[in-house]
Amino acid sequence: MHRRHIVVLTGAGISAESGIPTFRGSGGLWFKYRIEDVATPEAFARDPAMVLDFYNQRRAQLESVQPNQAHKALARLEQGHKVSVVTQNVDDLHERAGSTSVLHLHGQLRRARSTVAPDWTMDIGYGPIRMGDTCPLGSQLRPDVVWFGEPVPAMDEARDVVASADVLLIVGTSLGVYPAAYLAHDAPAGAEIIVVDPEAREERVPGARIFREKAAGRVPLLVAELLENPA
Repeated sequence: MHRRHIVVLTGAGISAESGIPTFRGSGGLWFKYRIEDVATPEAFARDPAMVLDFYNQRRAQLESVQPNQAHKALARLEQGHKVSVVTQNVDDLHERAGSTSVLHLHGQLRRARSTVAPDWTMDIGYGPIRMGDTCPLGSQLRPDVVWFGEPVPAMDEARDVVASADVLLIVGTSLGVYPAAYLAHDAPAGAEIIVVDPEAREERVPGARIFREKAAGRVPLLVAELLENPA
């Protein structure tokens, strides 16, 4: 029997239900911080200590939250299908829920990287990066996240993954962030596309089944439906 390849594209909405603030939307993270001050290479060059502190707070908070029912349901989906998760999120909730194939488009909060050698990264868990923490080349460590204005190294790999999908499930993203939003258009002809997001807009994904709902309520139902129909 052919096991369908289900590609799941996730955004901030799925993690918001675990208590992680979103960058956009009412009450989002950016209400307290200007993007220009904490999420650009220029900000890090100007005030690295403040940028490090911002991400240290995010990392410490991440340790205190748990995967929700949507994360757990997506992990269960692997019981009947090949599943690839492509996430815009920098948290580790997909992995902690049990998903085994997760591609992080925008980097990972639990990793640090060299400021001079972007390919040198290390797992730092939930601890802080401090001024003076350096890579083997002697350069200051920074969060291994993609800041505004920086290229998205995993984009080509993500496009290849989406291009092989039998089903594309888009969860918790209104597809307003580029270049990630382009991925919705990389699914092959004939692939089923499902969108779960309270702010989903039909014109962004023509022909998709749309559920304007939160992830933790709808995703487990969709996963049950997909597991009942393996082929």
